[in-house]
Amino acid sequence: MTDNDYLIAWGLYAFAALGCLLVWFKLTGWMWRYLREPLRVIGAVLLFCPTVIDPVKETYAPALAISVLDLGLKVGNNVWRAALDLSTYGAIALGVYVVFALIRLPFLRKKKARQAHAEAVAAQAAAEEKENDEPFAAQVPSRYGSAATPPSKGGSGGTAGRYRVEPKL
Repeated sequence: MTDNDYLIAWGLYAFAALGCLLVWFKLTGWMWRYLREPLRVIGAVLLFCPTVIDPVKETYAPALAISVLDLGLKVGNNVWRAALDLSTYGAIALGVYVVFALIRLPFLRKKKARQAHAEAVAAQAAAEEKENDEPFAAQVPSRYGSAATPPSKGGSGGTAGRYRVEPKL
């Protein structure tokens, strides 16, 4: 394999691994944040961790592919080196994630407190607006009701003694 073939193979693998990582992100999207994010880190480590397959030429291959092929075909002893690389890179990546999560935690708490305060202010403003919505409602018992008019004296047509009835909305 020439250097160009080697670089083309790694480029194709990187493109396919990015697609697999995107699918993994979609599959873990519904989960709780503190479960989803470490699973995504583990998925990225499994897909992008390289291991040495030929120390003389310094050629690398994906550690997951090497370990699966060596175990499946029962050839070579690269599976131990690949497992060691996977565990080392995984521990480093999870350690960096834990530090990132611990740094992010106070900012998330402040954000949650700001949101709770904003919701309380909005609820208080809505309650005040509702209270002030009908400023003249206390003067009239019903908003759409009107006082009954007394029956007219005399008059023609048979309207004497009848009141106008309107439906209430």
